[in-house]
Amino acid sequence: MTGDSDYPHLILRRGEERRLRGGHLWVFSNEVDVAKTPLTAFKPGEKIWIVDHAGKPLGTGYINPNTLICARLVDRAGHALDHSLISHRLGVALALRERLYAEPYYRLLFGESDGLPGLTVDRFGDIIVAQATTAGMEALREEASEALLQVLDPRVLVWKNDSSARAMEGLPDSVEVVHGALDAPAIAREGGVDFACDLINGQKTGWFYDQRGNRDRLAPYVHGKRVLDVFSYLGGWGLRAAAFGASAVDCVDVSGRAVAGIRDNIALNGMMDRVQAHAADAFDFLKAARAERRRWDVVILDPPAFVKRKKDFKEGALAYRRIAEAAMQVLERDGILIECSCSHHMPREVLLDGIQLGARHLDRFVQVLEPLSQSPDHPVHPAIPETNYLKGFITRVLPA
Repeated sequence: MTGDSDYPHLILRRGEERRLRGGHLWVFSNEVDVAKTPLTAFKPGEKIWIVDHAGKPLGTGYINPNTLICARLVDRAGHALDHSLISHRLGVALALRERLYAEPYYRLLFGESDGLPGLTVDRFGDIIVAQATTAGMEALREEASEALLQVLDPRVLVWKNDSSARAMEGLPDSVEVVHGALDAPAIAREGGVDFACDLINGQKTGWFYDQRGNRDRLAPYVHGKRVLDVFSYLGGWGLRAAAFGASAVDCVDVSGRAVAGIRDNIALNGMMDRVQAHAADAFDFLKAARAERRRWDVVILDPPAFVKRKKDFKEGALAYRRIAEAAMQVLERDGILIECSCSHHMPREVLLDGIQLGARHLDRFVQVLEPLSQSPDHPVHPAIPETNYLKGFITRVLPA
């Protein structure tokens, strides 16, 4: 063992190490040999050695005995979980993002996929937003802060610990500026468009960088066209479409706070002549638009997760189909429909089936032009399907 040999051991049942040896990082509570290492002996967030049934170490990690995923493997070489390890992983993650992007606006760290389970970090120029979603990473927060300050030297560091995942870990919510002063909204810059983001009260970590690569592909579909951006949040799709030459854009979101943010971003980018924001429920807006015979050349649907848990699947899948069908009813005869899902539990093929079923119900014909997935600053861990969560399609909808 090369790490801190003082870490207590968590011993797995016979054969339960196979998934970890195959690359996965999670240990479920029913995989632990509780006769040898009872879970009640551990404290939430405690650093551990994960050991197979024969006593062979699998690596260092951390534990939360009160959750279904009771432990996470962090380092297979068995290094100590400390400032040095976090700094190294940050440096590796930074090297990728600097290859991908010319400016410092991206997801810098994507949890398991970047070797630091439970830690998410977004970069807004000289402002960093971090989020710890597990007890183990919460226990390492001071070390993570030190590493972020050392590696990036940001003007501001915010810990936005208000994710729903924290409740499952028994952690309280908190949002704290721990370095510098946040005296104005942060800016996320994409394709020459600036988006002001509320890092304190906004959704998630303030911005959705995972869709940036998909928004980059809008140009051939929106130039000179009328575009409807539904579930717009801060106008990401709509303002990018306007920057690509859309003739008119309507952004719709049910949140009054989000719509105020869209309007601020419209003004920030001087797009008042082409972009409008509307506070409305998506289904209600589309129903009213159909009744008024309003039409758009391109409709973009980027809803929140309709399938947050497996038990939501049937109802959520129907919601994706219904919103796609409603969108088709306000499309021009030769229109572009873009639909996305950020639900891990919503399979890609089921999302496409919903688009196809909606089209057939309306006697329309669909052509799939491009599949969509998350941006490369959200890399997929091949052994952990949950990291491959974002999917979507750019489709052409024609009369049958």
